Amino acid sequence: MKKFLATFALIIISVTVIAQVTSNNELKNLIGESFSYYPRMKEALNQVDIAQESLNLAKTNLPVIDGTASYEYVQPKITLPLQINDETKEFQFAPVNNVNANVGAEFVLFDFGRLKANIDKSKSDLKYAIDNVLNAQTQLASQVSTVYYNIIYLKKAIAVEDSVLNYLDSNKNIAQDRLKNGDAIKLDVLNLQSQIDVETNRKEDLLNNLQKQLTLLQYTTGNTQVTNNAFDFDVNVQTAQDALSNAKENIPDFILAEDRVQQAKANLNITKLTDKPYLSLNANAGVKNGYVPDVNNPKFNYAAVATFKIPIYNARTKKQIIVAESQVKQNQLAQQTLNTEYEKNIQQALTDIQTNTEKINNMQSQIETATSAEQIASSRYLNGIGLNTDITNAAVNLQRILLTRLQYEYQVCLAKVEYARLTGYKYW
Repeated sequence: MKKFLATFALIIISVTVIAQVTSNNELKNLIGESFSYYPRMKEALNQVDIAQESLNLAKTNLPVIDGTASYEYVQPKITLPLQINDETKEFQFAPVNNVNANVGAEFVLFDFGRLKANIDKSKSDLKYAIDNVLNAQTQLASQVSTVYYNIIYLKKAIAVEDSVLNYLDSNKNIAQDRLKNGDAIKLDVLNLQSQIDVETNRKEDLLNNLQKQLTLLQYTTGNTQVTNNAFDFDVNVQTAQDALSNAKENIPDFILAEDRVQQAKANLNITKLTDKPYLSLNANAGVKNGYVPDVNNPKFNYAAVATFKIPIYNARTKKQIIVAESQVKQNQLAQQTLNTEYEKNIQQALTDIQTNTEKINNMQSQIETATSAEQIASSRYLNGIGLNTDITNAAVNLQRILLTRLQYEYQVCLAKVEYARLTGYKYW
């Protein structure tokens, strides 16, 4: 019996101590593994490569060169009778078989800001892609941390159940011995077995949930090893206003929201340049026939032309500008919504930390009382002056209190993980 009381005492100690550290190395390693293992991270990194190539493409301002070859058969033959030296001859002004092969190039000399606008847009897209990698890391770190502490909580809860089951098994053996000696009734043994069955089912539920969390950990990190057994995640808690200020500076959600505003403004600038003129230079060189007097003989030819194009009217441009301006406003409104949501979530996280911490402090006397009651009930039962139901009720009551405290500590830990995510604290 003393062995099981000692086990209860160890559990009480383990659930009352919270290591005051930021985060342990095991959690950091798991988060690091998730960054290279989880497919969504690879997807985010690939988007950066795509955005970089798009920027390189936008900066490209080289001539467009193409080649053209054509053949055209024309009838009727274009001829004109001419009298030369008292002799009339048919003079051909155009070939029947027309051939043309040339290489042409076009280069935009001045586009009134179009190239710069497209480069700026590509730069904003690249920044968004880079910031999105940080956002993916932040979300994944929070997910891994939650799963990690879920596993620790379930392991500790299973340990409590094991202690209760061991305690009940011990008392069942005592009751069976007393039944053989005529000092107990069969109902005592049946009641204990019934309680054992109830606690066994609770343990099976915990084991099932533990396996699910281990599967989720493997899905995100490729690893299932968790050796730590403490809710050792801790952060410096600030006021709600200070936490919100930090969030606006560090949280990827706010950074991405600003990126989306800049992207929308870049699109607006491009749209406004639609009706601007541009100056281009075209040149080509090749061979073709049709030159008089020998129209069938292909000859080398070349040409160059400067083109200044001025858009005069496009009914769609004004409407496109209105749409682009609306998109800028939409993203700015989204920033305001995000600010409100984070203010609410930060306040909720702070409330969870404070409330559950107070509950943990208030439960110490309950644990001491329940432990004493369990010890007294066990002693009375061993001395033959207590009832079997007394020790069963005492054991179950102590188990419930221990699990309740464990849940409060677990909730404080998760609230701190969420607070770290909401304030942009990069604990990994």
